[in-house]
Amino acid sequence: MAHVVWLDEVGKNDLSIVGGKGASLGEMIKIGIPVPGGFAVTAQAFRDFINRSGIAQELFSALKVDVNDQTQLQLAEDKAKKLIMEAKVPINIEKEIKSRYKELCDREGEIFVAVRSSATAEDLPDASFAGQQETYLNIKGTEAVFNSIKKCWASLYGARAIFYRVEQGFEHEKVNLSAIVQKMVDSEKAGVIFSSQPSTGEPLVVIEGAWGLGESVVSGSVSPDNYEFDRNSRKITHRMIATKEIMVIRDPKTTKTVTVPVPPEKKEAVVLMDNEIVDLARYAEILEKHYGNPQDIEWSIEKGKIYILQSRPITTISKEKKLAEEETEGKVLITGSGASPGVATGVVRIIKGKADLDKIKQGDILVTVMTMPDMVPGMRRAGAIVTNEGGMACHAAIVSRELGCPAVVGTKKATSVLRDGMTITVDGSRGIVYEGHVGLESKTTAAAVGSIAAGVVSKIITATEIKVNISEPLRAQVAAATLADGVGLLRIEHMMLGLGKTPNWYIKNGKTEEYVDELVKGIKTVAEAFYPKPVWVRTLDAPTDEFRAMEGGENEPIEHNPMLGWRGIRRDLTETDHFRLEIRAFKKLHETGLTNVGIMLPMVQHVKELQRAKELIRDENFDLEKIELGIMIETPGAALTIEDFIEEGLDFVSFGTNDLTQYTLAVDRNNENVASLYSEFHPAIIKLIEYVVKRCDKAGVKTSICGQAGSYPEMAKRLVEMGITSISANIDAVATVRETVAREEKILMLRRIRENEV
Repeated sequence: MAHVVWLDEVGKNDLSIVGGKGASLGEMIKIGIPVPGGFAVTAQAFRDFINRSGIAQELFSALKVDVNDQTQLQLAEDKAKKLIMEAKVPINIEKEIKSRYKELCDREGEIFVAVRSSATAEDLPDASFAGQQETYLNIKGTEAVFNSIKKCWASLYGARAIFYRVEQGFEHEKVNLSAIVQKMVDSEKAGVIFSSQPSTGEPLVVIEGAWGLGESVVSGSVSPDNYEFDRNSRKITHRMIATKEIMVIRDPKTTKTVTVPVPPEKKEAVVLMDNEIVDLARYAEILEKHYGNPQDIEWSIEKGKIYILQSRPITTISKEKKLAEEETEGKVLITGSGASPGVATGVVRIIKGKADLDKIKQGDILVTVMTMPDMVPGMRRAGAIVTNEGGMACHAAIVSRELGCPAVVGTKKATSVLRDGMTITVDGSRGIVYEGHVGLESKTTAAAVGSIAAGVVSKIITATEIKVNISEPLRAQVAAATLADGVGLLRIEHMMLGLGKTPNWYIKNGKTEEYVDELVKGIKTVAEAFYPKPVWVRTLDAPTDEFRAMEGGENEPIEHNPMLGWRGIRRDLTETDHFRLEIRAFKKLHETGLTNVGIMLPMVQHVKELQRAKELIRDENFDLEKIELGIMIETPGAALTIEDFIEEGLDFVSFGTNDLTQYTLAVDRNNENVASLYSEFHPAIIKLIEYVVKRCDKAGVKTSICGQAGSYPEMAKRLVEMGITSISANIDAVATVRETVAREEKILMLRRIRENEV
């Protein structure tokens, strides 16, 4: 496989090769969208560089830190970036990169380029990690381009990126990066488009624009103009002309990217003409239709020509029912753009930089000029966020929507009007900050638990249950806000890895009760958030290489392929002392009334494993009649002998398609040489799933899916046709999967009616 590919050679099926950004650019070129030409240095080139330069082991060891400790996080970033920048790139990769840049210049002339990062996870190839890595603009010359690509690679290990991956449950070793090199658009104006309203999903194209390059809008350093185009009436329904203080441009003398004051005559001038708004809205609608879901799009205009620089899915749309705005007697302190819906009351904490983050306690209101990537740990604790600058696409807005945290941005004067220690109420839906505690609970959104209980949130009802996967208990409230029908996968190993010590450490040091209590605490957070809906907890499934890096893991065996080794049920049934601790935790939860917790056994391949697990559960005096017990179908062995498991007796099965795919196809999903062969849609995978579903359905055993494929709309349609009981998707995919399932169920019913009529 080539280490460098032209963008017009790739598309939506090449996510694992060029990442989400690269695949999207190639796809847009294919359908005629005006995208600047260029090439991609593949994710496989990056992985080849890591391996052949000999830095892999030292690099990944450096990343095993407590991400909530700012000092440790910064040291990890510094060491990782230093390793990348000082390592020697294999000569064949260097030659390919430089040769392709020369070819691009032969096509376009001696041009400036933008070098952008496009990251993806090997086992989750559609994970694009938008905004986590760096972009380098106005780069010219072979050596400068090559050096910028290395900087992109290094940015994969920035503090925010490290923190985000750990919080989302991604393993650093399984995330790669493609570097995208494109002709630079020296734009006079630029910004972002949301093809649908990014908080509510209404059919409104929202466009933000400012002078110069679009980085000022994306970073939030400028408050942009805001326009809305109603897709039903085909009219521009809203214009908000901001005061634009700064702009990012290419300096005509130095050719460097610089930030300069906006000329006085342009500060309050309209950025976009009506015809430009209409044209941008048209592109937004084309892209939403093509991709099948609302899009977050970056655009620029140079010499009157529109260019589309990026398009990615909007994953933060809440399904709340919009209520009529009610007047309140609260005193309005400041207003801005409502960037993330919801209402929160708390104490103001003025933050000037990451050194102030320790001031933020759970539920405080983070107030700053503009959030930066290294503020994410503090943002996670905040009850709401208020900024001076920024628009709907700035860092504060995007992260707040991901966290389900109310946010008001672009207030201009939050840090001067608000004072440390004062109590305020933030209405992230309307962009208003009130003095003191104001009773706005009736307008809280799906991000707030109260609204769910009050029935404010609307929900599409489907016969097929739509559940959610959770890696971290801290994500429980955000997951519950999706109104999922339960949790199809809660991972224990992520709780354990967060403790920094192996289960054996607790056992050997006589601290078993402490370990059980930690498990109970984590699972309880999720079980309470979803009660009485089912929460299926997967027992420990951490491979030996993950244990080895933890305290107490010094004597872990070194396995050539840990993914095929001592993990899952295999470990549970040999280290029975630990498995018994897990059972004690489940039993304790049931005794407290959380009877919605079920047990899911991973990596099962023979019915004898289920039988032995049942024996151990009974040994702990846990009545199997009182708990749902199921297995994961991750091996062909389990799928093809499903009748044996049904005869033995179980309540449910759930497909772990990530492992089922690699074990069925003999494809190591972490091996870049064969990654292109990995596909959950391979006929063999589909046949195995259908084989199991049909037999379980006949026997009254519930069927589900919790692997990544469950988050794909196309897979969801096939599963509904098979008759699967439930689908468990990632948090950001629940709404899309539910809509897909509802549509498919209606199609099937209509088809059945027509067949009966005939």
